[in-house]
Amino acid sequence: MLVDCAHYVRGIRQDHGPTTLEGAAACPRRGGSFVWLELYEPGTAVMAELRARFGLHELAVEDAARAHQRPKVEGYDDFYFLVFRTARVRAGQEEVEFGEVHVFLGPGYVIAVRHGDHGDLAGVRRRLEHRPGLLKSGPAAVVWGILDVVVDDYSPVVEEIENDIEAVEHRIFAEHADATERIHELKQELNYLHRAVHPLLVPLEAMEHGAFAQMDPGLLRYFRDISDHLRYVHDEVLARREQLNSAFEANAALISVRQNEISVRQNETVKQLTIVATVFLPLSFVVGFFGQNFGWMVDHIDSLAAFLALAIGSLVLSLAALYAWFRRGGFA
Repeated sequence: MLVDCAHYVRGIRQDHGPTTLEGAAACPRRGGSFVWLELYEPGTAVMAELRARFGLHELAVEDAARAHQRPKVEGYDDFYFLVFRTARVRAGQEEVEFGEVHVFLGPGYVIAVRHGDHGDLAGVRRRLEHRPGLLKSGPAAVVWGILDVVVDDYSPVVEEIENDIEAVEHRIFAEHADATERIHELKQELNYLHRAVHPLLVPLEAMEHGAFAQMDPGLLRYFRDISDHLRYVHDEVLARREQLNSAFEANAALISVRQNEISVRQNETVKQLTIVATVFLPLSFVVGFFGQNFGWMVDHIDSLAAFLALAIGSLVLSLAALYAWFRRGGFA
């Protein structure tokens, strides 16, 4: 879907409404003039028309038509293809949402293709249109505006993840609760964020050292500022990963302590059951023996005294022997 398409001459927008792809391709794109297109999850037909009208390489168009591309800066014969990962935390939710912005940067045009529900570039357009002195530097100024917003949006995400990690630490140390699942979720979010930030460090550093000679020198300080912010975010992401690893180790130690406590309780229960079984084993033997109907028992255990001496006496003797054995073994 085509969101907006405008023609700029020396930083001033020449129309007040979106034009068509055909009209944008027909606009003059020399001498400080360029077109800026924004598309949201375009279909195959739109991308094919875009390729035909602006002479884009088929591989770059194929990548831009699909999400889940890694952040990168690729140079083609007459244009650059850039991929940025966007991130934000939706209000009232814990999960971080990621999106993508694919940018074609060429002579006299900049084409931004968005994937995901966020990363709207309307704010970037309004901001740059109020700064025609910066916008007249050409399409690279648009790339700066997009990247500046993308990088600025990383900081609240890192802060939110830091708050979540602190909540996990409180859950572990104060509440002694298992936080394995939440730690795994935060680890995934940090990994996604790291994969969004880390690949951009090298091209921005190369830009600082003049790798893109065709760029207006006046824009270098702006990209240098983004590079500083990006390095800060990258360092924060690494620090949060270390913090989360420490929380994971503490959580594992908590689980190990709990498992040891359970094991101790189980051992104590088995010990008690073993004692009971040991007590009843000789008693069951004695009772079973004297419960037999042998002739000798019938003839000789025919009085109360004989019953007390032989039957009850055997039980008492067995209990006494067991008690002595338990005392010696430290069980009683």
